Amino acid sequence: MAAQKITLQQRLLQKLSPQQIQMIKLLELPTIQLEQRIKKELEENPVLEVDQNHREGEQSEEQSNSETNDESTKDISIEDYVNNEPSYKFRINNYSKDDKKEDIPFSVGSTFHEYLTQQLGLIDLKEREYTLAEYIIGNIDEDGYLRREIEAMVDDLAFSINLEVADSEMEEMLKVVQDLDPPGIAARDLRECLLLQLQRKENKNEDTLTAAKIIGNYFEEFSKKHYDKIMLRLDIDEEDLRFAIEEIMRLNPKPGNAYSNPYNKANNVIIPDFTLEIIEGELQVYLTRGNVPDLRVSSHYANMLKAYNENRKNQSKDQKEAVSFVKQKLDSAKWFIDAVKQRHQTLLLTMNAILEYQTDFFIEGDETKLKPMILKDIAEETGLDISTISRVSNSKYIQTHFGIYPLKYFFSESMQDGSGEEVSTRKIKKILQEVVYNEDKRKPVTDEKLAAILKEKGFPIARRTVAKYREQLGIQVARLRKEL
Repeated sequence: MAAQKITLQQRLLQKLSPQQIQMIKLLELPTIQLEQRIKKELEENPVLEVDQNHREGEQSEEQSNSETNDESTKDISIEDYVNNEPSYKFRINNYSKDDKKEDIPFSVGSTFHEYLTQQLGLIDLKEREYTLAEYIIGNIDEDGYLRREIEAMVDDLAFSINLEVADSEMEEMLKVVQDLDPPGIAARDLRECLLLQLQRKENKNEDTLTAAKIIGNYFEEFSKKHYDKIMLRLDIDEEDLRFAIEEIMRLNPKPGNAYSNPYNKANNVIIPDFTLEIIEGELQVYLTRGNVPDLRVSSHYANMLKAYNENRKNQSKDQKEAVSFVKQKLDSAKWFIDAVKQRHQTLLLTMNAILEYQTDFFIEGDETKLKPMILKDIAEETGLDISTISRVSNSKYIQTHFGIYPLKYFFSESMQDGSGEEVSTRKIKKILQEVVYNEDKRKPVTDEKLAAILKEKGFPIARRTVAKYREQLGIQVARLRKEL
């Protein structure tokens, strides 16, 4: 057995301080999630409280208080907590006049699945049939499709509630569910969804019947836009096919989205983190405050800790534990407030650098004015790390006088045009969009032709690069863009 011995080693390690960890986490959060994070911290830390007396006019006092908190990694003294004023500058005239906007959601209304179940209650069904239909509704996704196989649902019913059901019985109950509104519900694929809607149409005409034949018998040819084959097999002319296609295009491929309850409000609202304004001809960017409160350390706990420290000799064991707890919470509150302060400064520093880099775009809103810009460019401009710039630009938005944009929108790669000048790839994509928009839909422009057009405009790029940009823009290949 080898002899054991003690050795001494020196190693250089990188460790993040608690404040740095707080800063990294807060930096990634958009405004709406920052509000939730602050509320959580207020609930967990009794020492941290909302400053109700803080106003914009107290900016000078905030600045004087913040000067004492620059070195957040030093030991914290009791005097740091006695002052009730916030120790950070959260508001430096950086908000618009009407920046406080509260969105109060409705607490009533029914969901899409509840709407289907309510309709089920109006049908004369036995208890067993109602159970099966309700189970089918529970497996419908938000788009209105039934993504599960009949056999899988039959097995689940047998194992979960010990209910033996035949496949044919489930098929019959599926037809009952498919008769509910909106039409096309509980379809297992797009073809069945469109067919259900065509079958439910009132006042069917020749165009509706032709559309049903196309979807029922030649769906693959229709999806690939092989119109010549369809006209040949159905023995119809181009005008009849065009009318039938118009019938199909009026159908809803996602019937679940057709349900709209006026008492249900959508929650996918974008709250911009920055607001851009033009004041006296100059661009100025502000941090959006939203419902983010001003924070401060509670003077009650600070005074309590000060009193305990002045009378240490007469403290019991329980009192010492209480002092240790309060001191820990005071440190945590100080670190959190400093992290919010640094987040505020880092966001503004980064956004101002982007604003300076893309001034021409922010003035006119012309996409072709965007300069090539990568994370490294802004990192060099601000002196921050590339990972920090990445965290700032992720999930953040800015509101301009011509729309709301994600910060990632302003970053793009560069390439050289015919004269050797660096241009943004976004400018090339804009040209592609315009060409496709103005093309003859009966004879769409191919990738080869697009590459030739770009070359004529001074952008010599390969066909495969054109295909990559086209896919990034969500533009289909020429064959699928064909219209009659």
